Amino acid sequence: MRGQQVVVAAVIERGGRILVSQRGPGVGQPGRWEFPGGKRERGEGDEQALRRELREELGVELEVGPRVWTARAGPLELRFFRCPWAGGQRPRPHGSVQFRWVRREDLPALSFPPADAGLVRALAEGGI
Repeated sequence: MRGQQVVVAAVIERGGRILVSQRGPGVGQPGRWEFPGGKRERGEGDEQALRRELREELGVELEVGPRVWTARAGPLELRFFRCPWAGGQRPRPHGSVQFRWVRREDLPALSFPPADAGLVRALAEGGI
């Protein structure tokens, strides 16, 4: 589809908690929480783009598992992938204000972009 941009994001879980990051000022929807990831660049596949984004945003190297959710937001197609946590790494908020490990049931209390609402609800209810 012409004009469509693909955004890839990770659903990273460790010990029953999901890793989310908070958007900083100067970006769309500042202050909102999101799943780590970003826009796929020209010539990249989903997995390659998500691995790059995780290195840039959090300084971690993770495997990219299966796609668990897809959503649309205007010209954006949002693709969410399960990424198993690899022990021995320490994430750092390179591309965001902060990050948190949040219990699934607490996800709905955070302010996410509207396009993430279905995924947040499914994670909180244990459907994914």
